Amino acid sequence: IRALLEKTNDIVVLGEAADGLEAIELATKLHPQVVVMDISMPKLNGFEATARIHSLNLGCEVVVLSMHSQKMIVQQALERGARGYLLKSALEAELPVAIRAASQGETYLSPAIASVVLDDYLTSRSKPPEPNPLNTLTSRERQLLQLIAEGRTNREMALIMDIAERTVEKHRANLMEKLEVHDVASMVRLAIKYGLISLDD
Repeated sequence: IRALLEKTNDIVVLGEAADGLEAIELATKLHPQVVVMDISMPKLNGFEATARIHSLNLGCEVVVLSMHSQKMIVQQALERGARGYLLKSALEAELPVAIRAASQGETYLSPAIASVVLDDYLTSRSKPPEPNPLNTLTSRERQLLQLIAEGRTNREMALIMDIAERTVEKHRANLMEKLEVHDVASMVRLAIKYGLISLDD
């Protein structure tokens, strides 16, 4: 991606992050005009990183780059403040265009994504959308769900989230109650279904 963007004469790459938490840290420190965000990242996925960057009012826009075209995943990205969404398959042709659009405060969607959003809008007028159980969770609870699905230990989760291990256990119990699930396998399935983790990325 850096090599692609360095071929342009108007886009400068200020930094690169290995996970969602680092993305927030670098956005706060470097104040880019646009953040290019993957969805499937360790420690904190792109949905939550986008929402947190958006809530910090840093003056930067987020363009999501993903291999997922399912409407529920696109919806989550847009609901959390993404200014653009494009598919990795269209990376070379569309990424510079999407970044330029976002820097001007405009929304950019890959044509394939635009059709998904339009179809969903037309469908939603005739029937209610499928409820997303993750919408009942706080940002921290969604992060915990991701970490559980990644197979992290309680100690690892406590260190990443900067909380006590006992607090992790309490949050885990609350999370299972909210989602009405009784085992880790069910939580992993939900995390995969709604794009918090991916088996493909």
